[in-house]
Amino acid sequence: MRPTSVAALAATAVIGALLGGLVPAGFALVGAIAPTVPWSAAVALGFLAALLLALAANTWRTLHRRGLRVDPGRAVALLLLGRAAALSGALVAGGYLAFALTFAGRAEATLPRERLVHGLVAALAAVAMVVGGVLLERACRVPGHNED
Repeated sequence: MRPTSVAALAATAVIGALLGGLVPAGFALVGAIAPTVPWSAAVALGFLAALLLALAANTWRTLHRRGLRVDPGRAVALLLLGRAAALSGALVAGGYLAFALTFAGRAEATLPRERLVHGLVAALAAVAMVVGGVLLERACRVPGHNED
């Protein structure tokens, strides 16, 4: 299994950005006000990122520093968790970033500024989730083996 490529992460982020950028337009189309990103979204993404980073560090230490073996089922589960987290984090990061940037031109008003700031913080937390996922995926590589 090959590691998740930067191109796959970028393509996923672009898809998220396209969808996230449509949210304010969709609300405007039906005459509604676009929602504000809650702080809980950024906190949840940050918590997931911290969990992924801790798993990556633990897995790296187990395999690469201590030279111990990991149960194959657990290794596959960690690998898939890392890949899924990286791709979903990229999707969410792109979505929150595009959503936030649609309000950048109106940041002098309170509500658009709140949407901008909350969206940017959530996007940053999602990027941390991508990093955690990629590091977990890379930590699962067995030293001395090919990428198959």
